[in-house]
Amino acid sequence: MRQPLLYECFTRVQLEELALELGRPATLDDLPDRFFEALADQGFDWLWLLGVWQTGELGPDISRASPDLRAAWQRVLPGFRETDICGSPFAIQAYDVHRQFGGPAALARLRRRLARHNLRLMLDFVPNHVAPDHPWVERHPEFFIHGSEADLAREPQNFLRLQTRRGQIILAHGRDPYSPAWADTLQLNYRHPALRLAMLEELDRVAGQCDGARCDMAMLVQPEVFLRTWGDRARPADGAPPDDQPFWPAAISHLRRRQPRFLLLAEVYWDLEWELQQAGFDFTYDKRLYDRLRSGAARPVREHLQAAPEFQEHSLRFVENHDEPRAAEIFGPRCHAAAAAVALLAPGMRLVYDGQLEGRRAPASLHLRRRLPEAADPATRDFYARLLQILKRPETRAGHWRLWNCRPAWDGNPTWDQFIVFSWTQSERRLLAAVNYGPARGQCRVTLDWPEVRGRTVVLHDLLAAQSYPRSGDDLTGQGLYLELPPWGIHLFDATSATP
Repeated sequence: MRQPLLYECFTRVQLEELALELGRPATLDDLPDRFFEALADQGFDWLWLLGVWQTGELGPDISRASPDLRAAWQRVLPGFRETDICGSPFAIQAYDVHRQFGGPAALARLRRRLARHNLRLMLDFVPNHVAPDHPWVERHPEFFIHGSEADLAREPQNFLRLQTRRGQIILAHGRDPYSPAWADTLQLNYRHPALRLAMLEELDRVAGQCDGARCDMAMLVQPEVFLRTWGDRARPADGAPPDDQPFWPAAISHLRRRQPRFLLLAEVYWDLEWELQQAGFDFTYDKRLYDRLRSGAARPVREHLQAAPEFQEHSLRFVENHDEPRAAEIFGPRCHAAAAAVALLAPGMRLVYDGQLEGRRAPASLHLRRRLPEAADPATRDFYARLLQILKRPETRAGHWRLWNCRPAWDGNPTWDQFIVFSWTQSERRLLAAVNYGPARGQCRVTLDWPEVRGRTVVLHDLLAAQSYPRSGDDLTGQGLYLELPPWGIHLFDATSATP
């Protein structure tokens, strides 16, 4: 399947809400089969359980002590309780399912249940850093970036003093070259050859428990990025010869020899998406498309969608995820639907985040086990129900995608530039999408290169509005289809009907 559909579930929050219903702590065994049945019925192929791995005790303590985090929590969950603080799921102590979630046995049972619904399981792999109480701190301190007393005094936000059985050591927090350090993590040293071998084993361990992995901030271990971030500090502390070869090609080749069908998704930014696709990732985040959709202008979106098919088909499209604001809040109701139609009908993997289908507007913190209760928005729920049905059509899964050129409906009318028009075709099946991605009513014409419809009448049936429009195939392939839509308006046409 070339265009899989992925659902991201915020595991901690889901289990906390289940616990309130059940009146007792909930584990993965308590996730109901009706949840999986609904996902399968909606056309999802993958379930990503965000944040299932074992975290330590230091991470939540560090989160709890952060004034900035506490101020952010007060905004997203006013009146939060101390017991709500659980720490980041990306400060991983071990790739074992969290004890509170039922441990490895509960995950194995859940995976078997998913398989009965033809759903595959995706879990996280965090290559860049680990929890500050990870066993390697005691067993393999050489696996980390070390700092000096001077480093700690000069950059206390970037380094942490830890007491071990061998004495005190100063280690660096995980970070990227542009942002503050993640104070609840420790940075792994990818120039150390033994660390690389250990991370191959960790990746194997993850792959033995699921069908695919979302690799967090995957570009941070690329040699150029890693050396730009750490420089001379990344020289192995034990004198081991530094290894500056790219990690991912060897790691992916190693993994694929054992599990050839295992899927790898890279979270990646900074125009390194193609580089990681070439390294072997099946899909990479397409943050560029998201940013251009957020800009509210059609032309940058069209230009982005003109990239080579090889790039498009290996991109992950989304309008929200756990790192981004809620789409219902940031786009507004009309633009939200238009953005979702473009993103989720573009080639590649499609991502839907927990609460997106219901139009949730309040964000949820990764450091808290609760979120604000929120009623579903009927209009958003209805739109996504229709869109998901369209995404189940065979041409949108395995067909040929094409972006069409729009032109003015008449001389001097600039609103054509607001349109994004594309199609999916497979044999005699055609889906034509037209989106007025702009704040004003607009008109355009688009000539469709469908020679097989010449001399025939084509019925354009709008799958969102349940209206039909008969059109001459000669006009569609000649002077072009005339389109007129309100601001952020959408047509999703079934154009398979053609009569002599």
